[in-house]
Amino acid sequence: MYKTSDYMYELPEELIAQDPIADRSASRLLVFDRENGGITHRHFSDLPEYLTPGDCLVLNDTRVIPARLMGVKEDTGAAIEVLLLKRLGDRSWEVLTRPGKKAKPGTVISFGDGKLKARVTDILEEGNRRIELEYEGILEELLNELGEMPLPPYITHKLPREERERYQTVYARCEGSAAAPTAGLHFTPELLDKIRAMGVETVFVTLHVGLGTFRPVKCENILEHHMHTEYCEISAEAAERINAAKKSGRRVIAVGTTSVRTLESMSNDDGTVCSGSKETDIFIYPGYEFKVVEGLITNFHLPGSTLLMLVSAFAGRERVLAAYEEAVKERYRFFSFGDAMLLI
Repeated sequence: MYKTSDYMYELPEELIAQDPIADRSASRLLVFDRENGGITHRHFSDLPEYLTPGDCLVLNDTRVIPARLMGVKEDTGAAIEVLLLKRLGDRSWEVLTRPGKKAKPGTVISFGDGKLKARVTDILEEGNRRIELEYEGILEELLNELGEMPLPPYITHKLPREERERYQTVYARCEGSAAAPTAGLHFTPELLDKIRAMGVETVFVTLHVGLGTFRPVKCENILEHHMHTEYCEISAEAAERINAAKKSGRRVIAVGTTSVRTLESMSNDDGTVCSGSKETDIFIYPGYEFKVVEGLITNFHLPGSTLLMLVSAFAGRERVLAAYEEAVKERYRFFSFGDAMLLI
């Protein structure tokens, strides 16, 4: 249970979804019964049938920034790629550079003929860089003009600029993520309205998805894996509403592993959720006792990933891997633009 190899499964490459489907809620939904391991095959638009009035649905409202920048070294003109991972200060960021050896401290990288510049100031752990950005005007506008969506490496198709919003949830609000909280990509405004109309409460929290999304578990003993920190936040109102749901015996259902990590990071041992913000490096794997979350909506995750370990902690490793095997057999679409699971 503590070996990375215990979380591997066979996945035909053609089942990795390369493009989003036209109708978000038309994706398939594998419904997994945590009590008996039973599986039902539905569509995401059927989700309301599995919710009950009073349920508290917790969603991550982070917004992905066009964080992938293609630039050149100012002194040599050599091409260099920069991926913004985490804001460290007003103009200071932790970034991933490719190729890394070209980004030594003191290096200046230019984007868009100098509209935006980055000066490398330090080399951080695992080869990441710290940069200081130099620009005039509003950074968000420059990123929208010069940046690309940082799609995961297993997606080889490029997302056209006019389709950027398909890699955002319809409720994305707080800019800061290097990747989308993909479980939320299946919701449409109409589906959310339908869910609310039946008496289900929707509550928003924030976790800015960072480096952990791009880094595989490289050690065989998962206890040796180092999780990178990610910023998360819960408002006083959101915490109050979640705690009220818990106190009255209503279910708290998390949309996505990022919402799970936020709730479990910001809770006390008695399951009370605290408001505020923090950098979290919580790593959830089998043996973890969940304090807040009682239901989970999530996509299908990479073999050997920390996200698959989290889902296994929630519903049992062997049962989850059996469900994945069933999903492969039934030709579900996997990963970011793929289909979803409801574990309840």
